[in-house]
Parts: sequence; structure tokens; C-alpha cells
Amino acid sequence: MLPPIVSALLAFVATLFRSNISLRLENLALRHQLAVYKHTIHRPRLRPTDRLVWAWLSRLWPGWQSALAFVQPRTVIAWQRQRFRDHWRQLSQQRRPGRPTIAKEVRDLICAMWQANPTWGSPRIVGELRKLGIALAKSTVEKYRPRPKKPPSPTWKTFLKNHMQDVVAMDFFVVPTVTFRVLFVLVLLAHERRRVVHFNVTEHPTAQWTTQQVVEAFPWDEAPRYLLRDRDGIYSAAFRQRVKHMGIKEVRTAPQSPWQNPYVERLIGSIRRECLDQVIVLHERHLYRLLTDYFAYYHHWRTHLSLAMDCPTPRPIQPPGHGRVIAVPEVEGLHHHYERVAA
Repeated sequence: MLPPIVSALLAFVATLFRSNISLRLENLALRHQLAVYKHTIHRPRLRPTDRLVWAWLSRLWPGWQSALAFVQPRTVIAWQRQRFRDHWRQLSQQRRPGRPTIAKEVRDLICAMWQANPTWGSPRIVGELRKLGIALAKSTVEKYRPRPKKPPSPTWKTFLKNHMQDVVAMDFFVVPTVTFRVLFVLVLLAHERRRVVHFNVTEHPTAQWTTQQVVEAFPWDEAPRYLLRDRDGIYSAAFRQRVKHMGIKEVRTAPQSPWQNPYVERLIGSIRRECLDQVIVLHERHLYRLLTDYFAYYHHWRTHLSLAMDCPTPRPIQPPGHGRVIAVPEVEGLHHHYERVAA
């Protein structure tokens, strides 16, 4: 099958040997077929050669717009403009984009000038190079300026790790019972090893009770340097005064911003998912016993991603030579820990 452009050229040559009436009848037949195609085909598919033909016809034939039917005349003009852009884009891309490269000798000379004259600025070096017959922009000189090495700064992870041993976070969360009572649980978490240093349960939390829990959590000289908490009204003036006398500096989160106390919030989420959501709490003693068992499992057996898969209380690795693996139930069978025992 011949391409459309070749067929059109052959048909043009054939018209040179035909009569005028025959050409008019063929023109009528072709226009009728074109009208039928316009009714049946929404948009014809054109090839680059078809666009090229009409782009050249628009330059050679003044009446090309009256004969054009399958696209708008402005489309042909757009084709020509696109060909113009493609032509010059192809010419411009043959060259290497960007500024010309600077010779290595010139780059070395710039570095030598910077090092030998530490008080010089970029304009001074630009002027000195110009006297040597080297014309460079100020930005080019600054690009190759040797940067003085600064002492490395510790990462935020290292910074927080070094200060984590001085931070303890505290927070309350509520637990409903089978008799529709609401119990309040206070937890104090040391950031260093994700260790729960103290917890207690009560039905009626008060400022005096909360203050006493902090005193019991840090006897003698074991108080941390910082205590991270929210802005709950239970932390009264008496609480703040007592904490200050213990040498603890309070760090309060912004209002309604629990994400600023993430470690203790994560702990509370783990307590709910791994323990309290799986049981029905009967009363205060039952809840205290559940949490005591869970925290024993949490400290000695539960691995933590943030502790490189270790436990808050470091857990030794048992190689295969120590014996077979057994499962030991924890928290009334909600969890298990696994260890090796001699056969």
C-alpha cells in the first residue's frame, strides 16, 4: 500500500492528461466522500508526512484554506510553528549546554590565590585574574573557592541520645471497668531505655496524690534533670513547687499537642493494644495486677526497635548450643517469651 503523499502525487500527475469535465466530476465525488468521512470519523489520524504536505501547501498555494476540510486552518499554522521550534531546538542541542568549562590550570590558580591571600574577596581575585588575561565572572571564582572545614556537628540522633538519660515523661490514661467505673493510670517513663520507672492506679486522682507519686518514683538523689508533661490542671502549684525542690526542671508541651510527648504516648498505645484491649478490667486491684505483669514482661522480655531489638533490661543472646527453645506464657497468657533450656 502506497503512502498517502505518494498516492496524491501520482494522482496530481494523472490529472495533467485528463479533461476538465472529468476533473470536476472527480472533485465532486471526492468532496462527497470527504463529507461522509467527516460524519463518521470524529478525528482523523495524521502522520508527520501529512502535516508536512499541508505546511508546504500553505506556503505555495494561496487558496489552500478553502480546500482544507479535515482540520482547521489554524492547526496547519500551528504545525508550521512547531516545525520551526523543533528545527531550532535540534540545532541548539547539538552544542554542549551550560557555560564553557574552566581549565584545570585556572581552577588551581583560583584556589592558590584564595589560600595565599585569605583577606582577599571575590572581586579582588576577579581583578587579579583579569590582569593576567583571564576574564571570569565573580560567581565562577566563588564556585572554586576552597571551603574551610568546620568541626563536625553531632547529629540530632546523637544529641538526643546524649541527653536522653536526663529526661522522664509522665502522663495519665483512663481505663473503664466492667461496672462502668473509670480508673486513672499514671505512668512515668525514662527515655533512655524506655523503662517505666513508676506507675499507679486510682479512681480519684488529685494534685496531692500526683505529687506523692513523683516523690515515690524518685527517692533520694535519683531525680532526673527534666520532667516532660502536658498542661493538665492536675499539676497544681503545689506539684510544681515540690518538683522544683527535687531539682527537676519541668518541660511542658504545647496545648493539645500530644505528639510533643511521643515516647509516653507510644507506651500508652502499646499498653492498650497488647494488654488492656484484650481483657475486661474488673476493679482497681485487677488492673494493678495486670499492669504489674505486663510491665514485668515489657522490661525483661519485650524487644524494642528503638533499642536495637533489645529489652529495657538488657537481655542476653542465647546461642543454639544452649538447648531447645521453649515458650513461657506472660501476662496471663496474652504474650509469651522464648528461651533456650538444656535438654
